[in-house]
Amino acid sequence: MRFLRCADSGLLIELADLEAVHALFAVLAENPPAGVTDLVPAARTLLLHLDPQRADIGAVEAAVRAAEPRDGSRASGDLVEVPVVYDGADLAEVASLTGLTEREVVHRHTSAEWTVAFGGFAPGFGYLSGGPAELAVPRRTESRTKVPPGSVGLAGAFSGIYPRESPGGWQLIGRTDLEIWRVDRDPPALLRPGVRVRFLEVA
Repeated sequence: MRFLRCADSGLLIELADLEAVHALFAVLAENPPAGVTDLVPAARTLLLHLDPQRADIGAVEAAVRAAEPRDGSRASGDLVEVPVVYDGADLAEVASLTGLTEREVVHRHTSAEWTVAFGGFAPGFGYLSGGPAELAVPRRTESRTKVPPGSVGLAGAFSGIYPRESPGGWQLIGRTDLEIWRVDRDPPALLRPGVRVRFLEVA
């Protein structure tokens, strides 16, 4: 665990891997140190936003060091159910890469409870972890210039939903009409770190 101070309003913690980030995020989300206003997880880091008027960076660092993350612990956030039509352009390719049938790909994707590990790439895009290992597939060798909003994809060990039209190289397996990002909603992002996700197949 390595601590890097970000001016007077942030503390960046570097960790070994995503599981270590999950474990620390879970325990700090339940009991944040005094003066911590937000927790921002990433693949191998956890950023703590601080209120400069209330937080003492040294005390926050000491509190984090004293925290006792439990192996395998995850934040128990809200559950979001995502209806998906599984007709993605890369569904057949994912089946070929995994050695599964298309129906087996859909079954495994909908059977797992995913968790938003962190956000990135675009506003509202959540990297969903916790899926079955057999669905881990590489990104496409060539990215698409336009991926429609609501596209559901796989890349590496993650699943994700494109919140708006954008370029992208994830393997597309389906689509949803659920609004993942909306600026007039509070908060705008439906998929925030710690939120649990279940995919539901619809016609």
